[in-house]
Amino acid sequence: MKSLDAVEGNVAKIAALFPHCVTERLNKDGKPELAIDFDKLRAELSSDALDTGEERYQFTWPDKRAASRLANTPTDKTLRPDVDASVDFWNTKNLYIEGDNLDVLKVLRENYLGKVKMIYIDPPYNTGNDFVYSDKFAVSSEEWDGQSGAFDEDGNQVLDPMQRNTESNGRFHTDWLNMIYPRLKVARDLLTEDGVIFISIDDNEVENVKKVCSEIFGARNFVSIINWKGRGGRQDSKYYAVLHEYILCFAKDLSKFSAGEEIKEGDVYPKYDEEKGRNYKTQLLRKWGSNSLRENRPNLYYPITAPDGAEVYPLIYSESKDSALGFVKIQGRWRHGASTLGKIIADGRVEFQKNKWGEWVAYEKIFEPLPGEENTKKFTTWVDDISNGTDTLKKLFGTPPFDYAKSPELLQLFLRMADIDEDDIVLDFFSGSATTAHAVMKLNAEDGGHRKFIMVQLPEVTDEKSEARKAGYENICQIGEERIRRAGVQIRRDVPLARSNGDPGLFDDGNSTCQRHVPTGNTESQGAHSIDTGFRVLKLDSSNMEDVFYTPEDFNEAHLFNTVDNVKSDRTPLDLLFQVMPELGIELSAQVRSEQLAGKSVFIVDDGYLIATFDTEVNESTVTEIAKMRPQYFVMRDSSAANDNDLDNFEQIFKHYSPDTIRRIL
Repeated sequence: MKSLDAVEGNVAKIAALFPHCVTERLNKDGKPELAIDFDKLRAELSSDALDTGEERYQFTWPDKRAASRLANTPTDKTLRPDVDASVDFWNTKNLYIEGDNLDVLKVLRENYLGKVKMIYIDPPYNTGNDFVYSDKFAVSSEEWDGQSGAFDEDGNQVLDPMQRNTESNGRFHTDWLNMIYPRLKVARDLLTEDGVIFISIDDNEVENVKKVCSEIFGARNFVSIINWKGRGGRQDSKYYAVLHEYILCFAKDLSKFSAGEEIKEGDVYPKYDEEKGRNYKTQLLRKWGSNSLRENRPNLYYPITAPDGAEVYPLIYSESKDSALGFVKIQGRWRHGASTLGKIIADGRVEFQKNKWGEWVAYEKIFEPLPGEENTKKFTTWVDDISNGTDTLKKLFGTPPFDYAKSPELLQLFLRMADIDEDDIVLDFFSGSATTAHAVMKLNAEDGGHRKFIMVQLPEVTDEKSEARKAGYENICQIGEERIRRAGVQIRRDVPLARSNGDPGLFDDGNSTCQRHVPTGNTESQGAHSIDTGFRVLKLDSSNMEDVFYTPEDFNEAHLFNTVDNVKSDRTPLDLLFQVMPELGIELSAQVRSEQLAGKSVFIVDDGYLIATFDTEVNESTVTEIAKMRPQYFVMRDSSAANDNDLDNFEQIFKHYSPDTIRRIL
């Protein structure tokens, strides 16, 4: 009932490469476990290993090791569904998760490992007035007095999940780095091999977050720093008004990453090629701008043949009153090598024209794209003229309940820059007002895609005097969820493609709170261009299971009666289902439906891949009906069986009807 222990996975990888470097030891509980013999491992890597005390390039800060270990430790937290707060809960593929994002990321690592194409985050900028997550680090007695804050007897820091990080704090950058480091480390595991992460940041931590990403993702996987010019300028700078922020971009594996390109618009093709039957425009075949001289690339200075047989070189013609000819020639270079240029000439894509001095000049023909082709160019690292995020919130809410929201159009740009395919998953674990979810739905509506989003946000309490609190929003999650509802309504109303999948009347219009849970049926069956504007709300909570792990000496007769039910009394069958799904590798967005089989409530997940029942008095009739459906997994509670005889017989029933089904008992 815990998430993946990343350390165990790493030990297994070392064992596969160097079996003799793995040994056994007793852990802190006195039980044997596998461990790495670093002396032997060092011997295997002796030619490249660093010696103790040897100088090396490194980036470090207090508690960095603890932050790294924190990313690897498992969590026993679970995600509990909230059907009432959701929209189209049973059919949507989108997730909105409330809770500490580090624990949430660890839970997601169970079944979203290597499945997320793009991550975008807009974390606290550490401006001196931000809240940062105060993670719990185990400390030794020697370190006890070196840190602020209260600790329990085990050395765990006892603080609220969030604390204000001011410049007067002696650990100003340290606390921020300890917050961001483990989250990025876990997040990397979720990315696909061709995946990419975008991180919004400003001057306060841009250098640190780049170094952190270079360590976690590898400096070789750095893509770019994008500069975004927002509206207006920050006037709090002592010297200049700061007009821009940064968006750092790192790939999981740069060799597999494919950047998107933008479509060039407004190009004019004034000429017509009779032979090819296509319009075209021309550009100089000679290189222009920087590095355009022969001395820059001598091998690209060579002659080609003009229509009259004359040799034409890549010359730069410059008007000169001092020359008898009225001009001078400067040796330049071609834009292509001899082999490539030969193919271009053979294909009829070179045009010769004479300049005003009667000299031949070569031009390359650029043909108008054929139907279905796109004339594209690379995105630049300078972003301007993007609509204001606050204006978007005004249109949705009237009075914006959230400050400094990013624009959906800005996030749509990043989605295109990441070359997100129509079925990819997008994750934002500092969701804020849920701009990323808005952008994903909007892009799907515009191009007919089925991209899915996962939003993660800590339910920070809103200020009592804020406009958000006045409007009835007690925490940021309520703002984000309502924003998605209203954005979904707006998209269905304003984008024709989004209206093709059903009756927009299922949702309220205007600025009132939108209808939340609407049983609209299977989203996928509603049309080829169905746009999913729903979302499934999940809330991070403690494990659904009672703590019944006793050693023999701690167990007594009273426990026989106190621990009959190993599930907490306030947990529902749906809670149990969503704890089981990650453990079986099933995505939390998988379709779930509830049916009655032989009079008992049964959950059917992902078209019967998993069938589970947590009802009471489950008898052989129900188990037989389930076994006949031949699921990959079957799960039930130990206390669900009508009697011990039924519990004994259900194994035999499955062996008869579906022997390959994997059976689990909670």
